[in-house]
This record gives sequence, C-alpha cells and structure tokens, in this order.
Amino acid sequence: MMGNKGNDVTFTSRFGFICAAIGMAVGTGNIWRFPRVAAANGGASFIIALTVAVFVWAVPLLIAEMVIARKTRLGTVGAIRDFAGRQFTWIGAWLGFAGLAIMFYYSVVMGWTLKYFVLALQGVFNGEVDTQAIWSTFTTTPSQTILFHFISMAIGAFIIYKGVTGGIEKASKIMVPTLFVLLVITAIRGLTLPGAAEGIRYLFNPDLSYLLSGKTWLEAFTQAAWSTGAGWALLMTYAVYTKKEEDLGVNCFLVGFGDVVAALFAAMAILPTVFALAPTKEYAYDALAAGNTGLTFIYLPALFKIMPGGYIISVIFFLAMAFAALSSLLSMIEVGVLNLQNAGWGRGKATLFVCGVGFLLGVPSAYSLEFLNNQDWVWGVALLISGLLVSIVVMKYGVEKVRNEEINHPWSDMYIGKWWSVCIRLFPVMFAIVFGWWVWQSIGWYPDSWWNPLETYSPGTMVVQWVIAVIIFLGLNNWLADWIRKGSGGTVQYPISSEDIKEGK
Repeated sequence: MMGNKGNDVTFTSRFGFICAAIGMAVGTGNIWRFPRVAAANGGASFIIALTVAVFVWAVPLLIAEMVIARKTRLGTVGAIRDFAGRQFTWIGAWLGFAGLAIMFYYSVVMGWTLKYFVLALQGVFNGEVDTQAIWSTFTTTPSQTILFHFISMAIGAFIIYKGVTGGIEKASKIMVPTLFVLLVITAIRGLTLPGAAEGIRYLFNPDLSYLLSGKTWLEAFTQAAWSTGAGWALLMTYAVYTKKEEDLGVNCFLVGFGDVVAALFAAMAILPTVFALAPTKEYAYDALAAGNTGLTFIYLPALFKIMPGGYIISVIFFLAMAFAALSSLLSMIEVGVLNLQNAGWGRGKATLFVCGVGFLLGVPSAYSLEFLNNQDWVWGVALLISGLLVSIVVMKYGVEKVRNEEINHPWSDMYIGKWWSVCIRLFPVMFAIVFGWWVWQSIGWYPDSWWNPLETYSPGTMVVQWVIAVIIFLGLNNWLADWIRKGSGGTVQYPISSEDIKEGK
C-alpha cells in the first residue's frame, strides 16, 4: 500500500532546499544564545573559534547526514537500517526520537514568540509596563501557554500537511529570506542608536587571548552543534527530498555559513540595542547574564519601550523570532512524518498523528517552565550523542568509501578532501571533550545530588531518561526493522516481508 506522499516529490530547486535547510538550522539559539555567549567569550575570538567549529564539527556531520539520506532515501529508522545494518536500526529510532523530543517543547517556545509578537502588535511594550511581570504572568498561566503551544503546532501541521514542495519549500522560500531581512532591519536600527558603538566593541572585542581559553572553544563547539543542528537527523530528513545532482559539499557549507551569518546579524541587533539603551553598564551586563529567556522576554522589551521607533522594531524582532522558531519546528515534525510514511502511512494521517502527539506531550512543558528546562537539558545534550552516532555509522560504512563514492561525484561543484575523513574519525574525541565538559559542569551545579534524576539539570536526570529510551529502542530493534518498508520515502510498489528484508531484497 502506497503512502500518498513520499520521495515521489523533491525540492524544485537548490534555492528551495537551501532555504529549508538554513531554516532548519537557524532557530531561537541564533538570536538569544549566540549574542550572549559570543560577548562573554571574547567576541571576535569566539567568532573565530565558532568558524573553526562549524568547519570541523558541523559541516562534516551535515555532509554525513546528506550521504545517508541520499544513499537510502528513507527516514531515520530505515536509513540507518539500510546504511549500517539491520542490527543498528535502534540508532535510527534514537535519532528520530531525539528530534521529536525537542519538538515537544520547542513548539512551546515558538508559542512564546507568537505571544510576544501579538503583545508587540498591541503596543504593550510602549507604555509603562513591568516586563518581568508580563513574563511571569504569561508563563504561569497555563491556559495561555498551552493555547499558543497549540497554535504553533497547528501552524506547523498545516504547512507539513501541504507537502514538501507546497508546504516546506514554499514556506521556507518566504520565511528564510524574510527572516534575514528582518534581522538586518533590526541590526541597522540598533547600530544607529547613540551609544551603539559600545555594543559593537563588546561583540567584536579583539582580545585574542580568549583563543587560549578552553572555555571559549568548548562554548564555540557547543554553539556550532546546537545552532546548526548537525547530527540531529533534521538535514538527513530534508535531504531525502533532494535531487540526485545536488552537491553535498556546497549545500552543507551554505547551511553552516547561513547559520553563522544569521547569528551575527542577531548579535548586531541585540548588543548595540542593549548597550545604547541600558541606563548603566551594569544594567547591560545584567541583561546579558539573564539567560536566553531573560534577555529576550524581559530586558529587550523593557528597552524597546524607550527606543525611538521601538514599536515597529519590537514587532519586527518578535516576528523574526517566530519565523526562526517555525522554520526549525517544521524540520522536527517532518522527521516523524517521514518515518511514518516509510511504514506505509499517508502524509495526512502521519502529519495529524505526529502533531497531535506532539501537542499532547508538549503540554507538560507548556504547563511548567521547570519541566521544559529539564527536557531542554536532557534532549539538548542528547543531540550531541546523536552526532556521535552519525559519525560511528559513517565509520562503520567506511569513511573513505563514503568520501570517494558518495560525496565526490562527477557533478559535484566542490571536491571534499581528506580533511572531512579526518574530522569524522576524530569526532568521538571532540564529542568526549564537549560532552564531558557539560557533564562536569552539571556535577558542579549539584555536588551533593548530581546523581538525582529529579534535579532539573543533573547528570542523573539525563542518564535515566536516555537509558529508558535506549532500552526501549533496543527491545524494538527487529520490529522497527520490519516495520519500515523497503523503497524510497514511503513510496512502496509491492509488499515486503521480513524475510525479504533479511535477505536484503
């Protein structure tokens, strides 16, 4: 039985795919995390370290994802089964579930951006308002947070339901260029404020001594991993719908470059605004130390209300945030939808199921900020493990074999040299350093109860949830291998038995 949509469709153009892929990569982390972390880690030094990290961590993994997708033309479960072997099907399940676990609460975060876009449109931030009180009231009113979570998931469902070309590609061609235009407009306004130069100096601080700090490099590699989505199987999913002649190297470098550029524009919008409008330098430093949500939803709205032209800038800023969140949310939904299509589901049924379950499992995060923070910690760090698993799968297949036979085709615009092979082989070492740093930090946060699975950011809560997931996927390995049909992207022309799969037919 055939799915009504599979990879019987492709992105109609490279531009369409690049827009979707950059939209996948550019999310809220580019806007609310990068400016803070860059400014706190040497500015220009951090940007140099981030550029290196994108080159040796993100781009190699993105290329690996595209190879796996192009070779198998299946979602995560079937792709890993066919690429690495039946016994590794559980890895495909892990990759898919990790992306969906992020989706459950990321939709809630998108709901925040929609709520604040509405508040900005209403001119709420123009008057004498307490932005801390607005944030606290909103996040402790479940009827509001759940409503906007539902709206976010409904928008995502509508676009995904429309298909790859009519939904994802069409929406991405509109949203991604618009997102960059909105960020540029916001940056220009921030740069023209009196006193904005201090923010630029803070961002592009030329103190290269930070390059000698291990923390700068660890933060840069973390930003590269979490911002580009490398190893998360999001690009792997989109790449299923690419044409055979699409160049892997060029496309992946464009995704990495676009992600960094978006982050720089966001930083040039936020930091000049903070330093130009803050009543004191201490206030500016407090804003940057307030965390992702504190900077975005408390301090910036408070500054927008005293900015000349603040009304229009606040509307543009939160619209850009909403576009960034939605473009990333779409890729997460598609991960689940494509896997269900591979099992024979129609696209409509798969979309409604993924988004319906996504809404229900996202309600706890909409209800409780503490629960959302826990899930962001657990599955955000888990995505580093996803990158490790992708590298291991490629090494099992044969790194040089992949480079010579799957990447460097005659129609490729860019030749990928042995640097890629070296990066993939060294990835477990890079992973161990970055992952170990985060675990070590977490133990420091909870020196007496780091093992406790009920602590929000403890190693214990990560390990318990990961172990449960791995045990389930290992137990279901053979069933999952049989469940996903042979064929491309859910389009199956004939029934396939488990015996056929075992024999590799």
